[in-house]
Amino acid sequence: MVPESAQQATRTVADRISRVPASPTLKIAAKAKAMVAEGIDVIDLSVGEPDFATPDHIKEAAKRAIDENFTKYTANTGVPELRQAIANRLRDDHGIDYAIEEIIVSPGAKSCLYNLCGAILNAGEEVILPAPYWVSYPAQIALANGSAVILPTREENGFRMTPDEFRAARTHRTKAVIINNPSNPTGTAYSREDLQELAETMAEEGIFIIADEIYEKLVYGDFQFTSIAALGPKVKERTILINGVSKAYSMTGWRIGYAAGPRDVIGAMARIQSHSTSNAASISQMAALEAIRGPQGDVQQMLAEFQKRRDFMLRKVRSIPAVSCVEPRGAFYLFPNVSAYYGKEHDGTQIRDSQAMAYFLLNIAKVAVVPGDAFGADDFIRLSYSTSMEKIEEAMRRIADAMSSL
Repeated sequence: MVPESAQQATRTVADRISRVPASPTLKIAAKAKAMVAEGIDVIDLSVGEPDFATPDHIKEAAKRAIDENFTKYTANTGVPELRQAIANRLRDDHGIDYAIEEIIVSPGAKSCLYNLCGAILNAGEEVILPAPYWVSYPAQIALANGSAVILPTREENGFRMTPDEFRAARTHRTKAVIINNPSNPTGTAYSREDLQELAETMAEEGIFIIADEIYEKLVYGDFQFTSIAALGPKVKERTILINGVSKAYSMTGWRIGYAAGPRDVIGAMARIQSHSTSNAASISQMAALEAIRGPQGDVQQMLAEFQKRRDFMLRKVRSIPAVSCVEPRGAFYLFPNVSAYYGKEHDGTQIRDSQAMAYFLLNIAKVAVVPGDAFGADDFIRLSYSTSMEKIEEAMRRIADAMSSL
């Protein structure tokens, strides 16, 4: 007879999985899909990908790769031509010099982040995570047996972490800090002045700076993006840049991300990748090569359209009584504060939190949004303006009408 403890061991998943919560948006997403399947007109403002087609010259590069039979395994860290193109882009855009041995290409920026957590975190080591944060950061830290230290930022400060807030969160167990610039979900971005003292303080502490800059090309008006690694040699040697082609080039499904950083860290990430995904898809790498070193006009056209959508949606959101919203400097999200409506009722159902607000807007307005608790900020909801202006106009009309009924 097999002992009860052994039976339990065979049917129980790893303990670390219990540290990874299920996505708080899954039920809402499933309900939205079910409503669409029933023929209900649901407008989706939850999606985090551009609605534009991948530019033609990038698709043509992929077709050439197929025709030339570039369909085999590549180097684990990515084809040298692509890594060199990334190095050239970082040098030309930001004045940062990297050797190709300091760059790795992975199946998406998310894969880079996962490999990085596994490469640098020992059990119990802490990562300072400013909130609101992207939904996968805490899970990736937990899966590496690290500990996320949530640092709430303030709406009145544009959700930007200050040096004093960082110092207060720092402990002897701190191994890294994540800066998502521009941010998903808030759209906030750090100016060079914002970053300078922060970066110097972090570098002096000797911790790693994980700089998720996937939205770097999607910034608005006269705002000038600054890569944190450009703020001096001491900062660069402690920084790992995370980026990719998904957002700026509308290539989410191609799954190409990259990281640039200290050679030993990139090497450790490469060892992990060699035993998990191996190389990123060969054809996608050729498409990314064209995206990075080819003409950039399509990026500017998409950016101009995103800015029109942002301006319209922001104006409509701010016209809703008691709703505040920070103006995004980048990315393609709004993060309005809807907490003034918590405690209100509709048909006997009370709106208690962001989950309830998301359900309310889905059921009554037929608009899908993401509740703020998914990002560690329950007073808010996230709206994406990565869909058409026509849909945005109708969605905002529906949201305003629904909230006026509370």
